[in-house]
Amino acid sequence: MKKIVITGMGAVTPLGIGVETYWNNLISGVSGIDTIKSFDPSELAVQFAGEIKNFNPADYLPKDLIRKTDAFMQYAYIAAVEALKQSGVEIEPKRTGIVMGTAMSGISTTAFTQDTLSSASHKKVGPRFIPKILGNIAAANIAIDYNIQGPSLTVSTACSSGGDAIGTACMCIKAGRADVMIALGAESTLCPLVIYSLANAKALSRRNDSPATASRPFDVTRDGFVIGEGGGALILETEEHALARGAKILGEVKGWGNTSDAYHVTAPHPEGRGAIECMHQSLEDAGLKPEDIDYINAHGTATNKGDAVEAASIKKVFKDHLPYVSSTKGATGHMMGAGGITETIACIKAIETGIIPPTINLHEVDPECAGIDFVANVAKKAEVKYAMSNALGFGGQNSSIIVGKY
Repeated sequence: MKKIVITGMGAVTPLGIGVETYWNNLISGVSGIDTIKSFDPSELAVQFAGEIKNFNPADYLPKDLIRKTDAFMQYAYIAAVEALKQSGVEIEPKRTGIVMGTAMSGISTTAFTQDTLSSASHKKVGPRFIPKILGNIAAANIAIDYNIQGPSLTVSTACSSGGDAIGTACMCIKAGRADVMIALGAESTLCPLVIYSLANAKALSRRNDSPATASRPFDVTRDGFVIGEGGGALILETEEHALARGAKILGEVKGWGNTSDAYHVTAPHPEGRGAIECMHQSLEDAGLKPEDIDYINAHGTATNKGDAVEAASIKKVFKDHLPYVSSTKGATGHMMGAGGITETIACIKAIETGIIPPTINLHEVDPECAGIDFVANVAKKAEVKYAMSNALGFGGQNSSIIVGKY
């Protein structure tokens, strides 16, 4: 079977724009979470999030593209540009494709447009509204500008969307449909509509007085996740294609898994049925054993049930060979569709640098999660040959990606 390698990466995160800025702040223990600045949150029960800070799209995008895109599309586009530039790949139109992952597409544009429409005396909605909210248009804008005519797919598997975008892109390559694929994930859900719903579901942390310490994965005091936003991109290609053009190879996608809990719309299976099978799938696909994995970037959202079930699932899969585990959502918040990509980037950087990013705000491990080294608060030096990124979503969606040193 063809080896699939990674030749480019791009990131737009609450810790900064650009992979190196993101990574350096991540391993330094910086928090990207603060009071919401993009609108007035003072009447909301939850007033903070992992926003993209000081973001001016005009610094990165032409005016026409800004006018016709939602923020999540802008994040995807900027990440893709960075990844393509690093890769240096020359687009062969019919042999290059895109898979985009997003959980909620243009929901913020939808919410704010409806709010304006409801209060306006003249009922008018702009002609760009529909293209701005469609999930697939994020990939379409990139395809149009770069003349990418190969497979174009958009997956929406809740918080597993980014991980599943990587898996789907790999399947396109394995099927012989493309030599090069851009795997993307992006999300921007910050609006009162989403915050009201998640807060009422008791899913969000309410630490308005201390946003930077609100996201506490695996900690006994955790009280819910923090919404994050951003985008990520990976350039994937066959080893043969990359070597033929003299590309610098950053890592290899070794395996992937995708399963469903088939249990509940929002709650994980109490015994981690789907998550366990997904990790086993990815290991089998990679041809690896549990003891081969050196690091897991956990889903680790800081919800009560989610963290406990994931920790128990990791213990059941890895038994006496537990790797280092950390959740970077303590620093970024839950970036939903973008997280599966940016967290895989963290795995690739851990392999490249020999540094494992920490789980910040972890001061007392929940007894239900105990027995795992969660790399609390301070990054750790360790050789990482193989790393796994887990993404678990509403509906019982599970994604597991394994990347390795090339």
